[in-house]
Amino acid sequence: MSWTEPSPTGTALLLLGRGSDPAAEKGVDCPGELPAPSDPDLVARAAAAKAALGDRVFVLGHHYQRDEVIQFADVTGDSFKLAREAAARPEAEYIVFCGVHFMAESADILTADSQRVVLPDLAAGCSMADMAELTQVEEGWERLAELGIADVTVPITYMNSTAAIKGFVGRHGGVVCTSSNAERALRWAFERGEKIFFFPDQHLGRNTAVLELGLSLSDCVLYDPHKPGGGLTDEQLRAAKVILWRGHCSVHGRFTLDSVKEIRERVPGVNVLVHPECRHDVVLSADYVGSTEYIIKALDAAPAGSAWAIGTELNLVRRLAKAHPDKQIMFLDRAVCYCSTMNRIDLPHLVWALEELVAGRVPNQIQVDPDTAYHARVALDQMLALP
Repeated sequence: MSWTEPSPTGTALLLLGRGSDPAAEKGVDCPGELPAPSDPDLVARAAAAKAALGDRVFVLGHHYQRDEVIQFADVTGDSFKLAREAAARPEAEYIVFCGVHFMAESADILTADSQRVVLPDLAAGCSMADMAELTQVEEGWERLAELGIADVTVPITYMNSTAAIKGFVGRHGGVVCTSSNAERALRWAFERGEKIFFFPDQHLGRNTAVLELGLSLSDCVLYDPHKPGGGLTDEQLRAAKVILWRGHCSVHGRFTLDSVKEIRERVPGVNVLVHPECRHDVVLSADYVGSTEYIIKALDAAPAGSAWAIGTELNLVRRLAKAHPDKQIMFLDRAVCYCSTMNRIDLPHLVWALEELVAGRVPNQIQVDPDTAYHARVALDQMLALP
């Protein structure tokens, strides 16, 4: 069955372009000259540089990366799997992380001090992670302390957060979670406190609390860092069981209930499979919900001839469709929906990073300060110890 590309939108060129917004991104400058994207020798140059480095380099490729980059990855996976894979390769002097900034931070936290983590483009950030800044989270925590409820509140941060936020959670007895173990993390937290402060993704927190733990929507309140006091009254905060941070994934947040209704009308019998970062009504209307790894395994196990509409990042959906030509796999939305910052890691940036390493220069090294790294590691280790 053939793959049908979603219709391009007016923003598609921006998403895949090389433009930048200095006010919104961690870094936009690329020291040195990038190869031209039209260079016909890019693939050969990447292969040659990687071969020259040999075991000294280990290239990680997130599932949302372009195929042109994935072809050079030693391992592909989600963010935490990749960070753990890097830690399991102590012989690799350089870890080239083809992902986004918070992922490279996690790799730096989990790898040895002698290893250097490289992000090919510093502008590859994460809009969700940037929605929870440390000063904002600290202000929210102070509000809870003023109300006398901080002592009974356990903070949880999604893996898709900055090292600073992971460090905050580690300092306050909390835990990091992934989309695969969010339920276990919330149950662990409720064994230790009466409330949970969950950030930065409101949708994962809400979907887990309501659909996995059986709480009601009224048990959850939404804390907006851009409003005085989070936009919540003292009574709302005292009564809440889960305080959700107002953050979301710009990709998964695009899917709507109309997207699900439209695909069901167009493709009778279609299986709708979405990521738990999607909105609550979208998750409720789906047939299956799960992490990136869950989505991949579900399609691997699906019978030939079955039809699937997938609500996650387009690069992954396209790759899955190519890997399963015997199944009808389509994107849940008609519009293009790339992760704009993930797509900044393109072949020219990868070639540049590898060739810089061959020349003895370490470009775009990601380093987390020791104090933050220590407390973030505490929260990550607590996640690994979850029952």
